[in-house]
Amino acid sequence: MEKDKLTFMEFLILIAGCFFMAIALNLFYNPHTLAPGGITGLAVVLYSIVPIPLWLVNFVLNVPLFILAFKILSRKDCVKTVLGIILLSVMLKATESLAMLDVTNDIILAIISGSILMGLGQGLIFRINGSTGGTDLIALLVHQYKPHISLALLMGIFDAIVVVLSGVVTGKIEVALYSTLALYIMVKMSDLIIEGFDYSKSLMIISEKTEDITKIIIDDFERGATILNANGAYTGESKPVILVVVAKKEVVKLKKYIKEIDPNAFIIVTNIHEAIGDGFRSMDI
Repeated sequence: MEKDKLTFMEFLILIAGCFFMAIALNLFYNPHTLAPGGITGLAVVLYSIVPIPLWLVNFVLNVPLFILAFKILSRKDCVKTVLGIILLSVMLKATESLAMLDVTNDIILAIISGSILMGLGQGLIFRINGSTGGTDLIALLVHQYKPHISLALLMGIFDAIVVVLSGVVTGKIEVALYSTLALYIMVKMSDLIIEGFDYSKSLMIISEKTEDITKIIIDDFERGATILNANGAYTGESKPVILVVVAKKEVVKLKKYIKEIDPNAFIIVTNIHEAIGDGFRSMDI
């Protein structure tokens, strides 16, 4: 059951996430008019027309969105969203002077550096199921009237609109393209933070020596395994399939053992971004 109260650790993570986002916006995005989606991206676009502070635009635009989405959000989501909006606005104000530093004139370096920081900040916030408002709230509101459109698609549409506006306002299509690149890197970095760096590997093994391979997995690797019943499409014969999840560093060793037992074994190896349970991560959500 979800707890109603925001934990102290979640609060610290929310602060850290907003801090990284604010640095990315003031130090790298705003000086180059990079607007990779969201209300903050729209704030960058508006700043290039009228020098209204990013923190003020972020706060002023998010408040009415939150009021409209209030009934849709759970009690805990409301708390996290309000804190996210306030903290990001405060952090944007506190780091406002960073825009004057002129750290780099290389826009590609600014895109990479800014997007890594922005993705890191958003990833940390998403890991605690938090929000800083913006396109999240807009997507939720539109989804109420257009439930057949996914939230992910709606967020993508609004981010794309902001990216296009960055090119229209500056009169340079390159700016829109640069903003698109920034958005891509930011999303990839955010996904990496959410899913984690410690990938596991899933192996599906088809072999005539299922029992011997299973014994190695259990005895030498101290891992559990599942035997799936399958039928060959061509022969129609029943063939057992071993399903096992191991740590990334154990894959080479396991494949070596399988080759020694059955050189003709068929193996499928896939990445697992997160494995929860005995021998892996605990259920900490």
